[in-house]
Amino acid sequence: VFEEEHHILYLDHGGVIVAIKDTSIPLKILKFSIDEGQTWSTHNFTSTSVFVDGLLSEPGDETLVMTVFGHISYRSDWELVKVDFRPSFPRECTDEDYESWDLTNLQGDRCIMGQQRSFRKRKISSWCIKGKSFTSALTSKVCECVNTDFLCDYGFERSAPLKSESSKCFADFWFNPEAPPEDCVLGQAYTSSTGYRKVVSNVCEGGVDLQQNLAHHMCPLIAPKGLQISIREESLAVRPGEDITFIVRQEQGDVLSTKYQVDLGDGFKAIYVNLTMTGEPIRHRYENPGIYRVSVKAENVAGHDEAVVFVQVNSPLQALNLEVVPVIGRNQEVNLTAIILPKNPNLTVFYWWIGNNLQPLLTLESFLVTKFAETGDVRVTVQVSCGSSMLQDSKVVHVFDHFHVLPLKFTKHLDMYNPDIPEWREDIGRVVTRLLAKETSIPEETLMTVVKPGLPTVADLHVLLPANQPKKKRSITSDKRIAAIKQALNAHNISFFLRGGYWVLVTLADSGSDSQRIGGGSGYWAIVVLFVICLVSVGAFILYKFKRQ
Repeated sequence: VFEEEHHILYLDHGGVIVAIKDTSIPLKILKFSIDEGQTWSTHNFTSTSVFVDGLLSEPGDETLVMTVFGHISYRSDWELVKVDFRPSFPRECTDEDYESWDLTNLQGDRCIMGQQRSFRKRKISSWCIKGKSFTSALTSKVCECVNTDFLCDYGFERSAPLKSESSKCFADFWFNPEAPPEDCVLGQAYTSSTGYRKVVSNVCEGGVDLQQNLAHHMCPLIAPKGLQISIREESLAVRPGEDITFIVRQEQGDVLSTKYQVDLGDGFKAIYVNLTMTGEPIRHRYENPGIYRVSVKAENVAGHDEAVVFVQVNSPLQALNLEVVPVIGRNQEVNLTAIILPKNPNLTVFYWWIGNNLQPLLTLESFLVTKFAETGDVRVTVQVSCGSSMLQDSKVVHVFDHFHVLPLKFTKHLDMYNPDIPEWREDIGRVVTRLLAKETSIPEETLMTVVKPGLPTVADLHVLLPANQPKKKRSITSDKRIAAIKQALNAHNISFFLRGGYWVLVTLADSGSDSQRIGGGSGYWAIVVLFVICLVSVGAFILYKFKRQ
């Protein structure tokens, strides 16, 4: 009716329709219609334009009084304008002012949802008030059923209609109309669908009945199908000694004549009857860590079904330590090892982050072998996940091109007090490094002692090369430092006091061997030797040519 949006209000049971434009500009004119919107009249409801926010009517559908609410300006208070249409109507409506009206659909059918209904409405030519006593309904008559009162039943679809006949409902390829329902119990009867069902809330009677001639069948013995095992807390990882509740469900099949064989994986086995009907859970407790295979087998004369779930029982993680050599050569293999307590074999997942890489490496083993292609400090982080517990540890690895390694040994008294834990090894390494730096006047930051796990107690002394010196001068300085360290160790000047009254002496593991040099320092000399060989070859070739001439 209108091209723009309007506020609409119905008065006197729809006898008057009021419309005001929904706009951001102030208005003082409204439109109204008394002939169901066929024609519209205008009315000045105020002498001052108002920004209209909405329309209100008095309680009751019979009223002809309405209120326009809005404001004169954006800063003003609310303005309420009451409009009374009662003076516009000279009288109350009588029976001669109404005519009957039949409800039809778009196709013109008078029977809708199985009944034919007639209403009365005011004649367009009548100018009167309907009032409180007005009722619109006249008569209601139940219709006979026709084909359009039925829809295709579940599992059926309507085929494309032919020219000579209307469309029919046929079963889908996946649906078997004669299959018994899921709740069918042996000894009871069920009916199979003809493919049609009456529309919900349709009240038609007699006439066409597309649901007639239903086939009746006896419920057969159905094999169990859709057997499922679930855990009430929905956690497949529990701690030793913790209660766990299994729930068994069955989607299809007979229940009364079915036996359920339950195996909880730790030696507990039992046979139940009516397990899924009673809904009684199975409570159990695993005492030892491990992975347990829980199975339930449902079986009757018609067939069987089985469901399996794996339960992980493990103790929560208590401690994690990442062991890695703190100093390593570039492109040299290094072993990253995670020590966890307690040990849960085959139950723990290790996540490894190397450097700033956000994508971790996953392993089921507690170690990872890798290489570092660039020099500098690289942070290595390991995260251990076992069941619902999770721990994380991180260490920094110093990657160098060149450094020296001196193997060290200790007097046997230290082995008696070696608990073989990472913290103790780190403490011993710091003590040895501090003593060597003090004895030889070598900067402590260029020395690092790493005590190895196990017995007997041995260690490696890493001698780092100064970074801010020329290569040739660094080599000379390194040789002097190695000599000073060997002299201090061979002179038995490095020792520390151990509880129990023992002095622990630190010496070279093999006093006659040289230090091991790690890194790519020999590459320079290899290039020089290769250049000399090429030069000699070219000279020999020229001399050979000269002699032939």
